[in-house]
Amino acid sequence: MEAIKELSYAVDTFYFLVSGVLVMWMAAGFAMLEAGMVRSKNTAEILIKNISLYALACIMYMLVGYQIMYGGGDSIIPNFGFLIGDDHTKEAVLAGGDDAPYYSVSSDFFFQVVFVATAMSIVSGAVAERMKLWAFLAFAVVMTGFIYPVQGFWKWGGGFLDQLGFQDFAGSGVVHMCGAAAALAGVLVLGARKGKYGPNGEVNAIPGANMPLATLGTFILWMGWFGFNGGSELKVSNIGEANAVAQVFVNTNMAAAGGVIAAMIVARLLFGKTDLTMALNGALAGLVAITAEPLAPAPLLATFIGAIGGVIVVFSIVGLDKLKIDDPVGAISVHGVVGMWGLIAVTLSNADATLGAQLIGLVTILAWTFIASLVVWFILKAVIGIRVTEEEEYNGVDVSECGIEAYPEFTKASK
Repeated sequence: MEAIKELSYAVDTFYFLVSGVLVMWMAAGFAMLEAGMVRSKNTAEILIKNISLYALACIMYMLVGYQIMYGGGDSIIPNFGFLIGDDHTKEAVLAGGDDAPYYSVSSDFFFQVVFVATAMSIVSGAVAERMKLWAFLAFAVVMTGFIYPVQGFWKWGGGFLDQLGFQDFAGSGVVHMCGAAAALAGVLVLGARKGKYGPNGEVNAIPGANMPLATLGTFILWMGWFGFNGGSELKVSNIGEANAVAQVFVNTNMAAAGGVIAAMIVARLLFGKTDLTMALNGALAGLVAITAEPLAPAPLLATFIGAIGGVIVVFSIVGLDKLKIDDPVGAISVHGVVGMWGLIAVTLSNADATLGAQLIGLVTILAWTFIASLVVWFILKAVIGIRVTEEEEYNGVDVSECGIEAYPEFTKASK
């Protein structure tokens, strides 16, 4: 019996770690997607933002974020602690009954920290091409160390949203809508890129520099999402859990497929062209939509949920442009607007979910993250400034912020 417990513990810990690696790979997906969707003169800066935000997320979540999110507390105010804490002893694993720990604390931290980085990556794309690098990094410290963990505690740490019955399996709200709310606050304070909107309400397209790279990034995100949703089952070491993980994988894949096709059809009907960027965002929208509940639906329903996400994202991107909310990669629409749909769609298949609890969770996460982020953005704007100069924006932030161009057309060589 002890040998079986040890083996199960090892298998579930290893599954958690591998799932975390897949989610970490999503950082590469975000980097490639955003690099492809911005202009060439801003590529190096978006890349350094993605690798540095990942590093900052890891450090801040290790220092304080993990303990805020999972260190206990009352239903609203979490405890404040530091570092990860000790791992489970062999005696605790073997002596416990059904409530005994079945994966290591370190594997849990690793799996959770890559989720934090995912939320922060959403902000990166939305504020691209006109934000100061170090202002962005300063916000990343606060977002990953404090803003994200507090609302994460309310659901996944056993806080009041969890007690209320709010359902969010892998984070349509806790991760994706949270990141989008922070991004929206930043975009509103920052303003649109120069030339994006005309004086008479015109919306001027600003094409990205590298569509093959953006498409590669989308496929990487699609692949990483199997760890995102599949790992959130938390266990794989028995027949029931193994079947559940397989169902989550299938539903995740089908929702993405539904999102692609639906977005393509809507774009064709609206624009008369089959827009690649809408197809890419359709895939991501389908993935976000199913993330709140990827286990309960049948594959056909999962496809439908993803397809509705694909429809929503096209109209949302167009709508935000009409409101002059400039989001170069469509992150607010994909992760925020569709994240809301994902939370509501839980009620279609999860018998434990109620519309009231889902709406309370939706509003709570959205309000907390948006207001807290807005305060931080305004403080940063007043203290260090958050936007580059018009000249720097015109020349590209690669030169002013990084001193290097991603696609140098000409180089000077010494004789």
